[in-house]
Amino acid sequence: MASAFLITNERQEREVSALIEQIGEALSSDQVLKQIVAGLPPEVLDGVRRSLIAERDELIESLEAYRAAQGGEVARLKARAGNDLGALLVAARVAKGWKQKELARRLFLPEQQIQRYEAERYRSISLSGLQRVARTLGIRLTAHIDQPVPDPWLPSYEMSSSELQKVLKHARENGWLDKADQSDDSGISQLRRTVAEHVGEYGTPSLLRTGLNVHDLTQDWFLLAWKAQVTRNALRQIQRKKPKYRPLNMSWLSELVKLSALDDGPARAKDMLAEQGIILVIEPQISGMRVDGAAFLIDEHPVIGLTLRLDTVDNFWFTLMHEMGHVILHYRTGLASGFFDDFEHLEIDEMEEEANRFAQNMLIPDAVWSKSPARIAKTAEPVERLAKQLGIAPAIIFGRLRMERQNYKIFSDKIGRGRVRKQLLGKAIEVNDEPVI
Repeated sequence: MASAFLITNERQEREVSALIEQIGEALSSDQVLKQIVAGLPPEVLDGVRRSLIAERDELIESLEAYRAAQGGEVARLKARAGNDLGALLVAARVAKGWKQKELARRLFLPEQQIQRYEAERYRSISLSGLQRVARTLGIRLTAHIDQPVPDPWLPSYEMSSSELQKVLKHARENGWLDKADQSDDSGISQLRRTVAEHVGEYGTPSLLRTGLNVHDLTQDWFLLAWKAQVTRNALRQIQRKKPKYRPLNMSWLSELVKLSALDDGPARAKDMLAEQGIILVIEPQISGMRVDGAAFLIDEHPVIGLTLRLDTVDNFWFTLMHEMGHVILHYRTGLASGFFDDFEHLEIDEMEEEANRFAQNMLIPDAVWSKSPARIAKTAEPVERLAKQLGIAPAIIFGRLRMERQNYKIFSDKIGRGRVRKQLLGKAIEVNDEPVI
């Protein structure tokens, strides 16, 4: 399982110290906070304030743990590293009072190599290299061989042949498998290996939030296979783009919403998110999985995965902004475990309700909605007027009317059906894109 955020060098120490100070100023000064949230509706400000408090508290804890370790008290830093061997090696170096440059000198390596190793928590290092680092740091690696236990990445029940074939068919159609060997046995082996590597690297979240409920689905093989593929895609983008997410930068969100008014808004949204350090991955779901969107962390990088299960403009923008709510509001309080959302189920927990409110108010602020004639509209004209006033796609408002009235027969030609998948996937997918009533 990934460790908590660790400070690994003096540059990060300075950056975190500065960020703690900036967040403190924002929380104590309305003027500073207004600059951070410029353009955001007032309805989301309480949630933003709570998220900043959580971010500050986490950064303070990481800074104190780093400084304590420099003074020889390593317990707090070790606790943050958890069972992550790479993070423990970083903690051991800090506890010895060595800079990355010193460890590199003792290993006869360039300093940049140590920086890369530590940035990825030694994931790419060979076993012999890992042993060499551990010996240099004075760490003794041991292994315990217990009774065999069931593979943690396998489902908690025996998958039927039809279920295995369903995943295999999906993997082939969406380019998950190596091109060299496409046989059934090889394909299933590749899928199991991919999920195994993903679980070994990132663990299974203690709770996967699906259906807007909190359930223990850590052995749901369909969901883990999908998440593993989203993660592989995201890692390629992270390695290529080197994104940097800045939680104090939020004013751009109002511009993100306004992209919905453009025909190519979804494609532009993906580019804008990348510029802000947020990776958006479009990965169709495995048939029967029923997930609309997901948000989770890869190290410190927020990742949003969308299935585009419902190919409509209104669903795309609500799902995207719901997942953005998790990124903005729950960056330090749940994103590491992950949120996996299915919007056809109605029972919700507190975090999902917060993300719902964030999405609704970013798209259509409550103060505007409660007074608008569009709320009781039976024709398109009031809706289109409000959309123009807000600078958003009319489909978003038509979609909200359908949802609030629980009548999915009205305005069915106004929600931008069939306009998203072909833009982000370059193809249409034959699925049922009507909500279950």
